[in-house]
Amino acid sequence: MTVAAPDPHVRADAEARLLGLATPPGALGRLGELACWFAATQGQVPPPELTNVRLVIFAGDHGVAAHGVSAFPSEITGAMVGTFLAGKAGVNALASAHQVAVRVLDLGVDSDLGEVPADVVAHKVRRSSGAIHLEDALTDAELQRAYAAGRAVAAEEIAAGAQMLISGDMGIGNTTPASAMVAAALGLPAVEVTGRGTGIDDAAWQHKVAVVQQALDRVGERTDDPMETLKALSSADLAATTGYLVAAAEAGVPVLLDGLMSVACALTAERIAPGASAWFAAGHRSTEPGQSLALSKLGLEPLLDLGLRLGEGSGAVAAVPVLRSAIAVLRDVALLSEIMG
Repeated sequence: MTVAAPDPHVRADAEARLLGLATPPGALGRLGELACWFAATQGQVPPPELTNVRLVIFAGDHGVAAHGVSAFPSEITGAMVGTFLAGKAGVNALASAHQVAVRVLDLGVDSDLGEVPADVVAHKVRRSSGAIHLEDALTDAELQRAYAAGRAVAAEEIAAGAQMLISGDMGIGNTTPASAMVAAALGLPAVEVTGRGTGIDDAAWQHKVAVVQQALDRVGERTDDPMETLKALSSADLAATTGYLVAAAEAGVPVLLDGLMSVACALTAERIAPGASAWFAAGHRSTEPGQSLALSKLGLEPLLDLGLRLGEGSGAVAAVPVLRSAIAVLRDVALLSEIMG
């Protein structure tokens, strides 16, 4: 089903207001464009203040991480879930600074997390996902559970008043399935989309490229179907993220995208629900080549380019003040007609 775009009439009204501001035409650059997009997603001009931004971090492990594609062991995934819950991760610091609510969910972490709130593990699908170069990431039933979980979580966050959603990721090895998802969507070989993730050396990168290509070759023409792509090449956390993004777009709630994992899922969401990407804005450009290729396909220009590769939703959260700046100028700058009497 095609997703309807943000209201074009509201966007036109926002653009007219932008032209009428007491600023030289075009002087606000990307801020002006962003403000008009946000106004259209909210259905009103001037747009409301952006006060309720909600980040959901989807955590999961990846079978491929045991095959030499990452600089870090999988045990870090579970440890980081605890760090998010304690409010001490990188993204927590940014979220606290910018008034963004943070929620973390275990979709496929390869450990028992112990004493965590029940909500954190309520949607757990499995412990780790399949090693995608050797087997499918998920079964049919697991794919449906993960995808439905993402949709349900989006609905919960929207019901809690979210004006904008962000998806975050946590999972050692997750740039490998995300790169495969981008390659599958764009019909590109692994070498063009695969980056260095957490900072692997040349030999490890070449091995990672080979693993991604082996996964693509194994799956073959099944990648023509976006849901088959998720089943074969993603993971529980990435399938849930994709469902979350589709549900947000269908509900008319904008999303600020983060790095490779977020954008790989956005590209897949657009394949599942054409038009969904009109509800997405790109928070930042990561160092991963696949992310830039996917953003180009989606027609999205990132707001920030800071060399970030932390994940977690951090780049998108760092971009929230830019969006708030854009909204402020469209809301609060006087019209030229007002100051000229």
